Amino acid sequence: MLVINCKMKKTTIFFSLLLCWTFCSAQLSAEAISVSVTLDHADWRYQTGQNALFTIEVQRGGKSLKNLPAHLEIGPEKMQPALSKDTLLKDRLIFNGGALHQPGFLRCIATVEIEGKKYRGLATAAYATDSIKPTAKQPKDFETFWTDAIASARKIPLDAKLNLIKEGSGKDVNVYEVSFQNNRVNSRMYGILCVPKKEGKYPALLKVPGAGIRPYRGDTALAEKGIVTLEIGVHGIPVTQPAEVYNSLASGALADYPFINLDNKDRYYYKRVYIGCVRAIDFLMSLPEVDTSKLAVYGGSQGGALAIVTAALHSRIQYVAALYPALSDLTGYLHGRAGGWPHMFAPAQKGAFETTNVLTTASYYDVVNFARMIKIPGWYSWGFNDEICPPTTAYAVYNSITAPKELFITKETGHWLSPMQDKESIRWLLSVLK
Repeated sequence: MLVINCKMKKTTIFFSLLLCWTFCSAQLSAEAISVSVTLDHADWRYQTGQNALFTIEVQRGGKSLKNLPAHLEIGPEKMQPALSKDTLLKDRLIFNGGALHQPGFLRCIATVEIEGKKYRGLATAAYATDSIKPTAKQPKDFETFWTDAIASARKIPLDAKLNLIKEGSGKDVNVYEVSFQNNRVNSRMYGILCVPKKEGKYPALLKVPGAGIRPYRGDTALAEKGIVTLEIGVHGIPVTQPAEVYNSLASGALADYPFINLDNKDRYYYKRVYIGCVRAIDFLMSLPEVDTSKLAVYGGSQGGALAIVTAALHSRIQYVAALYPALSDLTGYLHGRAGGWPHMFAPAQKGAFETTNVLTTASYYDVVNFARMIKIPGWYSWGFNDEICPPTTAYAVYNSITAPKELFITKETGHWLSPMQDKESIRWLLSVLK
């Protein structure tokens, strides 16, 4: 009997240990794995010719992992890496990434594989960013081209339509789905308008969208603070449809829309988009609730581009806020450095778009050429780790602006809106509009 009890006790202990090990193992697997890449300068800024030291460390649940095979790539952002090597991370690795000898960004990407999954981290050293010059050239008739296009569109009545969305409205704000004509009869722009209910005149903000096809719900939060907001889509389709409508368009008729008619400056997809943003300001100015002396435009990524374009083309806008603008310095790749989204001239395209017609079209739509026209105060922001809208191209735009400007850098940020950027952009908009 005693022996049996001992066996039972041992069995119980064994299964208890097994259960504990399984639980701990599952916990360990669930703990976050991070690949940290940092630089020896706290602000990630360097003088040209100065070496950048990258520190690479892999952690799991806050504890360093050792003896891990890793792959490193170092070179100018978005370009073929100057160094590509496999190494063993015995512990924290400090690696000399070399230097840039001209203004730009030097990026280190570290990749590890753990239990069949790949993890990556990156850091990007900034070199003489104030000296980054655009490669984009402005056509001689650039301003005339856009002045004529807008004048032609304005011959078409706005024919604005507003439909109250009762379920979206609150006690202080009315929410409407709106539409108005754009550059051709029956070619309409759609959006969500949020208006404070209290009678009066209010500042107005146009929110222009990032890339993609999606529904919109409007910005009631700012409307509750006393700002009329209009959030638009740019594809000429209602913005309150079921998700499957947008998914179908994104995979079908509007797939790769930034490349539609890229070889024709008069028919390129973004012509109606740029004009539609201008007409959105016209629509806002037609509303009796809007104080037309306080108009602003805001957006990020594609929206950052559209914000700058709209501010350049519409003389009544007083303020612009743009984050990580797309469509910027598109020809950078043809000069040995990063170019802007949608990267039509990137090496990966193998020269497919390097034709005279495409190069001509690009020059009429490059945000750099609109930045040169900006005359109003602006707030701008991006991160050094952005892999979609390279910071080189953002600086090419920013350095082309001669109007009053503020720059808010969150160096570790990639292609997303960080909480700090969101907070600061709202603070700035409220400070100028209110």
